[in-house]
Amino acid sequence: MSIAVQPAPASATPPPPMGVITEEEFLKRHGGELGVDLVRGQLEMQSIPGGKHGRACLKLAMHIESFAETHSLGRTCTNDTFVRVAPNTLRGADVAYLSHAQWPAEREFPDGPLPVSPELVGEVKSPSDSWAKVIGKVLEYLDAGVKVVVVLDAPSKSATVYRSDAPQEIFRFADSLTLPDVLPGFSVSVASLFR
Repeated sequence: MSIAVQPAPASATPPPPMGVITEEEFLKRHGGELGVDLVRGQLEMQSIPGGKHGRACLKLAMHIESFAETHSLGRTCTNDTFVRVAPNTLRGADVAYLSHAQWPAEREFPDGPLPVSPELVGEVKSPSDSWAKVIGKVLEYLDAGVKVVVVLDAPSKSATVYRSDAPQEIFRFADSLTLPDVLPGFSVSVASLFR
């Protein structure tokens, strides 16, 4: 007696390879945890940095949010808000900004990852992060459609701005950080981000 094996329907999604978890599984298990990213279906633990890191994140987010709200431009998120940078890859951004053109003011933010790529991501380099790791994240964000990535570095007290179509810009301690392509008119003293 032979048994006919039915092929799987063409629309069925094949199971992920062993050891790989899906975005849905990741969010169910780790969606509320700080310091855990999903990278190509694998958990990647991030260091939980200290007060200087948290303060720099807060300052950058506070200045962007204040400017954006004053001028009715958009909204800012913090606390490792998940950004989808590739299939089965979610990065927790320190700061993310979405304009009202990208996510209208009347639309409520959903739980979970941002539904669209933000126009701006801010990252504060953790003491345990290598520059290679930081640049890798920057490239992921840019490849996912983020227009501008700002990286703050506490030891050098600098802000480096990355775009996919232009050389990096470095703003030193005595400079003012400007982001004319995503926040026209925005300017903040780099020194104030590290106080």
